[in-house]
Amino acid sequence: MTPDEMRQLAAQIREKRITKGLSATEVAKRAGVNPGTVTRLELGQIREPRPSNLLAIAAALDIAPHDIFTMSHWLPDKQLPSFTPYLRQKYAFLPEHAFEEIEQIFDELTARYGTSGPMAGEDEY
Repeated sequence: MTPDEMRQLAAQIREKRITKGLSATEVAKRAGVNPGTVTRLELGQIREPRPSNLLAIAAALDIAPHDIFTMSHWLPDKQLPSFTPYLRQKYAFLPEHAFEEIEQIFDELTARYGTSGPMAGEDEY
């Protein structure tokens, strides 16, 4: 990861932990990792975090595995699902006309803002 990517991951983990009202020690305990691992991740000091640690910390913070791997740039943009198949899979309960409406709104947004996407980290939570 680049230094910027490390800072983004650190901020996202810290923000999620604080939102949940947990200490770094409590997250480490729930994840079964060394407390220093959580602290160093939050400080952006781990350039290549272990996937097993990321998954454990993600589980402790209720972050989906694919989200933590995306945040940590282990999952390259080209491997991310495209918008429509992702929506259809994740929200399969929606009626067909809802997908058509979402796609229309998405088309309007991409026409207005372009398809290059947000800058790195701009669409992260």
